[in-house]
Amino acid sequence: MAMAPPGQNMVHVLNKNSKRDQGRKAQLTNIQAGKTVASIVRTTLGPRAMLKMLLDPMGGIVMTNDGNAILREVDVSHPAAKNMIELSRAQDEEVGDGTTSVIILAGEMLSVAEPLLEKKLHPTLIVSGYMRALEDAQAMLKELAYPIDVEDPEAIRDIVRGGIDTKFSSRWGTLISDLAIKATKTVCIIKPDGRKEIDIKRFAKVEKIQGGDLTDCVVLDGVMFNKDITHPRMRREIKNPRVVLLDCPLEYKKGESQTNVEITKESDWEKLLMQEEEEMRKVCDDILKVKPDVVITEKGVSDLAQHFLMKGGCSVIRRIRKTDNNRIARVSGAHICNRTEEMEEKMVGTGCGLFKINKIGEEYFCFMTECKEPKACSILLRGASRDVLNEMERNLQDAFNVARNILLEPRLLPGGGAIEMELAARLKEKSKSIEGSKQYAYRAVADALEVIPRSLAHNCGADVVRTMTDLRARHATPGNQQFGIDGKKGTVADVKALGIYDTFSVKQQTLRTSVEAAAMLLRIDDIISGISKKKQADKQSAVMGGDDETFGDSRDG
Repeated sequence: MAMAPPGQNMVHVLNKNSKRDQGRKAQLTNIQAGKTVASIVRTTLGPRAMLKMLLDPMGGIVMTNDGNAILREVDVSHPAAKNMIELSRAQDEEVGDGTTSVIILAGEMLSVAEPLLEKKLHPTLIVSGYMRALEDAQAMLKELAYPIDVEDPEAIRDIVRGGIDTKFSSRWGTLISDLAIKATKTVCIIKPDGRKEIDIKRFAKVEKIQGGDLTDCVVLDGVMFNKDITHPRMRREIKNPRVVLLDCPLEYKKGESQTNVEITKESDWEKLLMQEEEEMRKVCDDILKVKPDVVITEKGVSDLAQHFLMKGGCSVIRRIRKTDNNRIARVSGAHICNRTEEMEEKMVGTGCGLFKINKIGEEYFCFMTECKEPKACSILLRGASRDVLNEMERNLQDAFNVARNILLEPRLLPGGGAIEMELAARLKEKSKSIEGSKQYAYRAVADALEVIPRSLAHNCGADVVRTMTDLRARHATPGNQQFGIDGKKGTVADVKALGIYDTFSVKQQTLRTSVEAAAMLLRIDDIISGISKKKQADKQSAVMGGDDETFGDSRDG
């Protein structure tokens, strides 16, 4: 950038290599980037959604219609596009559903701002109109939501099915939704103050095993992991086992630092070996005094320790993951012990009903099932190929999140674009009472909300103009908030009667995230992207093979 007042020389402030977009140009490039990202996932909305096939840098293939999974694999360079992709990730982590909707809605919010900017409306005015519309829309959502009975399994199943009917797994009926509901209820813990804590990530593990039939998928009343016992003569099936969990190695301790021992007599060597054996025997005796049937450790087990524990009637499993160990602790009631000397009776887990080693395919799996009160679980997925299993797992994660949201926030809204149309109709009506140019921005939000039902109709191959006109006419009369798009046929239908619902928490988060993100991108009026001379020189020297001389270099610090 160069500034030259009259009669003075030019002054260079920014580096010549840097690129700068200012004012209107910066806003329009941001809007264009947002619209491009939205166009990638627009066809993946609804039950008639298309799949996307993506090649990752390693040459693997991902086939999915999950918005977040698609955008995670797409490599973009524009900063505004990166910001949009971040939205989908945030949505996935926060509520786990609506990742496609949030991107489409944010893209549309930016798109409707374009004509306003061309009318020379200031971005700050547009943003304040957006924020006011968001506040009113949030209040309307609360008004339109209706509660649901969490104890009714049929109602919850319908809602979870509604959440994943747009996905690949919908062809197997209620299979995935039943698995998700059972797993979520298993890991749900009610705190003393009445709050519910549902930690699916840590305590509901999905195990994918190729082969078998899809109907073999099951939520275990316990856990399973890919390990076998360490010695062939140990017991492979134990009823009501006493379980001991360790976080220390059952091997002779090596010195902290390197130790050299000089031995002059042969008997001294014998003594050294005896001492190791004694040490190991002592460790095993500490464990055996609580009479365990199963010993599981995160570290290694020496042959000697195996021998002593096998004589004591224990089955031993070693080198288990910490996360698996935590799950076993939850299902069996055992405490993880860090030192064998501290072993006590209360640390033994007795909540597990059956310990069994099964062979599935070529691998051995350890099952700890029939638990009395499991607060963790494993979900066993079987399927023909790896791609099918991966897509099923993604769908299952979405179903988990829908089930979790319902248990934490038991409120629903009509789905199929009905709630968006109702909000659009109400906001348009309300915009008439707003004075000044803010009214245009307020109305723009209402227009943008119509993109969800429009995309649903478009993806079904319906006549979009006719369907949308019909839907607008219905929502113009009060009391018709339950009319939306039947995603399979592309017709206007009563979505409540069809059982198409959305959870309140997902809709609230989608609306909030998309409007706030659009507002943030609209307030950017300057994009400076440039690489400094020093960085360029560093890059060139790296390509040329670096400098020969390093003495007195900046690298010396």
